[in-house]
Amino acid sequence: MMHLLLRFSRFIEDSMMIMLVSIMILVAGAQIVLRNLFDTGFGWSDPLLRIMVLWVGLVGAMAATRERRHISIDILSHFLPARGKLVSGVITDLASAVVCALLAWHGVDFVIDEFRSGGEAFASVPAWACEAIMPFGFAVMALRFSVSMIDRMLHPERAEQRA
Repeated sequence: MMHLLLRFSRFIEDSMMIMLVSIMILVAGAQIVLRNLFDTGFGWSDPLLRIMVLWVGLVGAMAATRERRHISIDILSHFLPARGKLVSGVITDLASAVVCALLAWHGVDFVIDEFRSGGEAFASVPAWACEAIMPFGFAVMALRFSVSMIDRMLHPERAEQRA
């Protein structure tokens, strides 16, 4: 069951990335053509593209943590013995999970404030709906870092293979 859930989440994330990037390319290309050839454009396209960049960044970060291909500074790990690498990995995963959890927590506050203020992002779309990816994305990343930390502690032999 868990394997099926993980495959489904991978499919959703990958599909969202493909869809978001494709729409971004189409909207930006149409906007360029409209501005250069017809001296007009869509008034909502620039705010939409800014929001889509936010979504692509966070969905991409979620996918990166899923694949353990996120940005990592691991100079120290090249000089540590296997046990030191394990401890370093656990500490790094714990710190990453805490930071992402804090960002998710404060992201929820931010989205609630946006909901209460009733602001619009573009074309009558509420700002809070566009910004909801922030707490969701950081919560997913916090969960994945936590799972990685627990996996390192329970299965140190797999952590050595990853290093």
